[in-house]
Amino acid sequence: MFKKNKSLERKGELVFPGVPRPIMKTMRNFHSLSQLVLSAGPLKSNQATRHSKTTHFEIEILDAHTRKQICILDKMPQTSTIHDVKQRFHKTCPKWYPSRIGLQLECGGPFLKDCTSIQRVASASIVTLYFTDLGRQVSWTTVFLAEYTGPLLIYLLFYLRISYIYDVKESSKKVRHPVVHLACFCHCIHYIRFLLETLFVHKVSTGYTPLKNLIKGCAFYWIFTSWIAYYINHPRYTPPSFGTRQITVSAINFLICEAGNHFINVMLAHPNHTGNNACFPSPNYNPLTWMFFLVSCPNYTYEIGSWISFTIMTQTLPVGIFTLLMSIQMSLWAQKKHKIYLKKFNSYVHRKSAIIPFLL
Repeated sequence: MFKKNKSLERKGELVFPGVPRPIMKTMRNFHSLSQLVLSAGPLKSNQATRHSKTTHFEIEILDAHTRKQICILDKMPQTSTIHDVKQRFHKTCPKWYPSRIGLQLECGGPFLKDCTSIQRVASASIVTLYFTDLGRQVSWTTVFLAEYTGPLLIYLLFYLRISYIYDVKESSKKVRHPVVHLACFCHCIHYIRFLLETLFVHKVSTGYTPLKNLIKGCAFYWIFTSWIAYYINHPRYTPPSFGTRQITVSAINFLICEAGNHFINVMLAHPNHTGNNACFPSPNYNPLTWMFFLVSCPNYTYEIGSWISFTIMTQTLPVGIFTLLMSIQMSLWAQKKHKIYLKKFNSYVHRKSAIIPFLL
């Protein structure tokens, strides 16, 4: 009797006498599952553990010209940006300032922006970047202030007829025509507006530009201003052919263009927003902003209009040449922006002119 109530084991299996085979099979499966769970230990998610660890990158920086290794920046967090890499690079190599460091994914490729994330450009844990020395850098605000301050002061020096520029006796004999004083006033208004807008209106980029761009910009503006001011303020300067009528009409048009340029720049500095997407600036109650109905870049249109008016008002060759060169450059800028607007704003297709209504 005792043996009948006792469980038996056959070939590693549990056998209970009197128990039906289907039930006994279920019990064996449950027993095997229990042994498997107990032997596995506590339940853990390897995947969750793997993701909980912070990924770090190793940045290898090579010289873009010689392909030699400059340094290795280890343990860069995955949230790091190119700006962070430049800061670490500067700490490792103090002679390279962040503003003059140019980093590329491949030689000859575009320079990576400071806001670019390392995780975005990395294909592995080790990232190779190529370094190029951008040279001495200056801020864009410095560039604009230098370009506009120079013409303002240079023109005033010629207007005062300094003795080492003009002959003193000849200057004292001839009385200057009223257009000479008006030209000085308009020229000063133009560059004072530029300076004030640079400081208080424009959202100037916080980036830097090579020092050579500052030199080229200042040379262009300063040399042309000297040439223009020398002719207009010369004792032998002759007034416009059509006299007062030509001067008055062109002066009024100059002031209108200056005012229109200012209002357009204010609108561009404070664009309208709908939700999270920026909208193309639309005209408001100010009639000078209605130029947006016709062209993409009315600020350039008004700028060209100002210099054309100044050319007609003074009737001098240097001003005409300067106006022509400025018009060509601004037309190129306007066409480039016009293409960007066409891609960015779907409702912009009806604006077909970039800078000159119905023509360009």
